[in-house]
Amino acid sequence: MNIHSSAKQERSLIEKFLEENVLFLGPDPEIMNNHKLAPETAAETTALAKFTDADQMNLVRHKLQTACNESFDMVEQMGAAPGAKWGDLIAGVWTASGDLALSSMGGVLLFSVLTQHPVKFILKYWQKDPTVGLKEGDIFLHNDARYGNIHNTDQSLILPVFHEGKLVCFTGAMVHEGENGAIEPGGMPSKAESPYDEGLKMPPIKVGENYTFRKDIMTFLQNSVREPKLQLEGMKSKLYAAMRMKTRIEETIAEYGIDALSATLRRTLTDTADEVRRRLRTWPDGKVRQNVFPDGTLRENVLLRLRLEMEKRDDELILDFRGSSPEFTNRANNTVLASAKGMLAQEFLSFVWPDLPRNQAVFEPMTVLTDKNSALNCSPAAPNAQSMMTFFPSFTAAQLAAPKFVYSASEKATDVISGWYNMIVTFIYGGFNQHGELVGNVCADLNGMGGAARWNRDGEHSIAPIFAPMADIGEQELIEEEVPMMKIVPNRVMRDNQGFGKYRGGHGYQQIATMKDTSLWGFMACSIGSKFPSTHGIFGGYGAATYPLCKVTGVNVFEVMKDNRELLRYTVEEIMNEQPFKDAKYTTHHMGLQLEFANPGELYMLTQGSGGGYGDVLDRDPEMVAQDYRDKLVSMDVARDIYSVVLDATTGAVDPQGTAAARAAARKKRLQQGKPYAEFVAEWETEHPPEHLPFYGSWKDPKLIYRGSPTDTCSADAMVGVMMPDPKDVRIRQLESQLEQLTKG
Repeated sequence: MNIHSSAKQERSLIEKFLEENVLFLGPDPEIMNNHKLAPETAAETTALAKFTDADQMNLVRHKLQTACNESFDMVEQMGAAPGAKWGDLIAGVWTASGDLALSSMGGVLLFSVLTQHPVKFILKYWQKDPTVGLKEGDIFLHNDARYGNIHNTDQSLILPVFHEGKLVCFTGAMVHEGENGAIEPGGMPSKAESPYDEGLKMPPIKVGENYTFRKDIMTFLQNSVREPKLQLEGMKSKLYAAMRMKTRIEETIAEYGIDALSATLRRTLTDTADEVRRRLRTWPDGKVRQNVFPDGTLRENVLLRLRLEMEKRDDELILDFRGSSPEFTNRANNTVLASAKGMLAQEFLSFVWPDLPRNQAVFEPMTVLTDKNSALNCSPAAPNAQSMMTFFPSFTAAQLAAPKFVYSASEKATDVISGWYNMIVTFIYGGFNQHGELVGNVCADLNGMGGAARWNRDGEHSIAPIFAPMADIGEQELIEEEVPMMKIVPNRVMRDNQGFGKYRGGHGYQQIATMKDTSLWGFMACSIGSKFPSTHGIFGGYGAATYPLCKVTGVNVFEVMKDNRELLRYTVEEIMNEQPFKDAKYTTHHMGLQLEFANPGELYMLTQGSGGGYGDVLDRDPEMVAQDYRDKLVSMDVARDIYSVVLDATTGAVDPQGTAAARAAARKKRLQQGKPYAEFVAEWETEHPPEHLPFYGSWKDPKLIYRGSPTDTCSADAMVGVMMPDPKDVRIRQLESQLEQLTKG
């Protein structure tokens, strides 16, 4: 044996040893950074050559699509978690290579660009592993976002499907289960300072064989969460739905043959990608820049910049987020890059091309660029339980940029639309219910986000969340049977809560909650947008307002109102302005409320926000303003000061002459205040962020990142994460300083 051969053999032995003795199979960057389709397999090539009838393929596709929708309905009807009951889920079919080819028409569509990652992890690491393997009847479960998910409160169940001993596809379902044993109840802990505070962290793991859950693993999972019954019920409902899809696939194979299945799944993906490229070619080439500014980490008020440069080249779309905020190494508002891609895909699946199949190929022709260790591409060591606080705004940036292309496109699949309201305004809760059971989850009211204005009509009120078309907000009476939380006002639209414009955004609704009949109960809230609007209008339309959390504490309204029912007010505005409960404490708080234990009869109040407006407010039909006034959607102040419409206060009738004069005056004022662009920029633009502003992200140069002050910077190519002090420690230091000053005085 020569020296070269000996060295080669030695290297081979070392590589084999290292391969067999991996210390830890963490998230695989090769899998997680790639959202493209897997290469066509030999079996797919053969199937595509044999099964070529387009009409037959369409029948097979519809059969499989119906199976996905049927399984979605099963989970929705059987699931115990609020997210399951109200449609925060999907059911789907993956190819044998792990690509999601079809998913349910409703539900959380951003799952469709995320769920291939855990399936591909199973194929790469477990299929040939002698201690795990992949065979008929195996059940896999997964929830860790770092391996491919939104956040750890979502759980995915996956089944392999075999035909004549060969793997042909996978079926499964993903559900926002909620409670997962995190540091705070309900599964979305904004208090988390590391991944180890975020509850269950399951990589794709085999939890059952022969279509039966292993009791030891089930017991472990139930022992790790606050609601063991919920964990069991959630897994069972997903399993039965996946098995139903498996049955439908077997029926399809029996009727059409195995080649029909493989060819249809593959063609569904490639046809979708080809169609997206065709539609992109109808857009004008060019660049659009858009900024959004999340206003908090859910624990402190800060201003983050998420910077998007959207470029369209021929049949490709590039979404460049470089220059955005660095990650927060001990805050939960970071996003795993794959999660951000899933949310960005939601824009195209729901709002640009809602007629396309729900699969990952919709995002195939798109490229996402980010800085490593940024808030939109965080490191595995950074918590991400509240990734919505950065990937929802990134969605908004894309949603506000896309119309600039779609407006001029030669072909449109739906209306040009403004910015949908983008925050999960609802209560997360934890404690003992009226039946003595420990519970913790999230209310489904978050699914009632305000719709955005379109180019030709107003947005809908509290219609649907940005992430789940056809989701529901639940029935309050049914919720009160399970938990001791009462909504004195569950779904009342708030006056003046609209994105003003030629067409206005849809209003959000108010929620006034309290609790009773329990020994321990806590509220949480997890939204940004209390200081800086979280979504904007387009083409002159106004954005959403800002929305704080309001509280009335130190009072039991049930006791006070026994003989004084007239004390209660039914809007947040009236309660906070009139303060009807004597000696109570009235406070406002940003909507990042960590778990706070409440007393019976205290009030916690939130407001869903508005969708953005479209077009100039002075172009709005005065009769539409008058109708909003009569419907108590806008006040006289807004009609006069924003829309420049003169109304009769009693009848709401428009004064045409008065309105014409008011609008002429408003336009004249605009001309007087207007400045040439260069002059405006010279007065407005500064070299650095203001000293007083805790600003994170690039300012002028996308390669220079600010980390909270003008003097603390880093290069975007070597991003340095931000470590924040505990807000309680900050408050203690402030109080100690005040005490020291008083002592000296």
